[in-house]
Amino acid sequence: GRPEAQRCCKSPSSWRRWSQGLDARCSPRSEQSTACNAQKGKLVKLPTEPLLMLVFRGLGSGWIAQVLLDMKSVGMTGEVEAFRKPLFQTFTMFVGMVAALLMHAAVRAFRLPFPGYDHDRVSQESFRSRVCLYLLLIVPAMLDLGATALCMYGLPYVDVSIYQMLRGAAIVFVALLKQFALGDRLKGYHWVGVFWNVVSIVIIGGVASLESSGDSPSTHDHDSGDKDSPMTGVILILLGALVQSLQYAFEEKVMSMENHAPPLLLIGMEGLWGTLVCAFVLYPVVYAIPGSDHGSYENPYNTYVLFCNSPEVMYTSVLYFFTIFFYNMFAILVTYLLSSVLRAILDNFRPVAVWIVDLVLFSITAGAFGERWTPWSWLQVAGMGVLLYGTAVYNAPGPTSVELRGRVVDCFLSFDYDDEIRTPLL
Repeated sequence: GRPEAQRCCKSPSSWRRWSQGLDARCSPRSEQSTACNAQKGKLVKLPTEPLLMLVFRGLGSGWIAQVLLDMKSVGMTGEVEAFRKPLFQTFTMFVGMVAALLMHAAVRAFRLPFPGYDHDRVSQESFRSRVCLYLLLIVPAMLDLGATALCMYGLPYVDVSIYQMLRGAAIVFVALLKQFALGDRLKGYHWVGVFWNVVSIVIIGGVASLESSGDSPSTHDHDSGDKDSPMTGVILILLGALVQSLQYAFEEKVMSMENHAPPLLLIGMEGLWGTLVCAFVLYPVVYAIPGSDHGSYENPYNTYVLFCNSPEVMYTSVLYFFTIFFYNMFAILVTYLLSSVLRAILDNFRPVAVWIVDLVLFSITAGAFGERWTPWSWLQVAGMGVLLYGTAVYNAPGPTSVELRGRVVDCFLSFDYDDEIRTPLL
């Protein structure tokens, strides 16, 4: 009824009240959540903790990944080399995700309040069904592995701000999957928002090509060789965004099943499977493939030597370990509490902070890190504006909102709230 719906729409201040209230009443899988969110055109106050942490942790993980690729150390031959080890970063990411299994065990053992866990519910799962669930989680692990590897191999070819913006393409792919695979009907203005995201991707991809054409100063004074083939990086990152969207949609499906996987278990099992595949499948493969890393595409022994010979690389890798763990945890919480599309939307807000940090770093480190302002940066600003505009269109609040009526941002398409449940971003 209405009193219960009003209670579930409140925003508790503490983590305990927030997690208990949302998990018990405002979970997107519950009937009362439907009543809560269907208040025709009214903005629903959603918990901001996981949303903000997803943005900031995503900013940290993306920037640290680029910094690691720009670092140098002494290799196995005694020469100074760049720490260009995309597979090592992927491996570190999965090892960091395994830590979620410890949190999952602690939440279960001490009955700690956490979204996705109902300690009062008696589990009817058999041993066989649990094993099947664990095996099923190989799928998102492999999707995560593929997406991360593609993005990591594409990152050296472009600046980190362009990398972050191109990953915004995930919203396009996720929207298509939700419409045609998950059966969630999208409205006309949703597709208008998706369209503007596509436009932003075209603009930003063009900036990456123009900045390397030689008509403007390089964005980096160091290690610019990879920047000479930016379209290679653009294609790899867009492919990574496509695979990432498959992961988002699959995770949302797994967490909405009757015998669903709790968020921490989902993260931990993805990390466990990914770690095993990296260690026993991918590393032997990339070692056997001929390449420029001492005869291999990526030499694990040389990676170990570079890692041990540089305290800076070691400390930065540990920092990356923690940031990627918290990023994945808050990302999966957003998918559980809201949806995979909103998770993809939130990723689009990271480029703004990433670019600002890059510009500041370039000035304070004398060009050692970060990104320089170039004549084409104005075009990148335009692309970023279109990106945020498309996000606003997709997530436009209801027509009763004082701040945004919705008629302009959706290109005057109709807001049909009689048969739709809207869940605004904030």
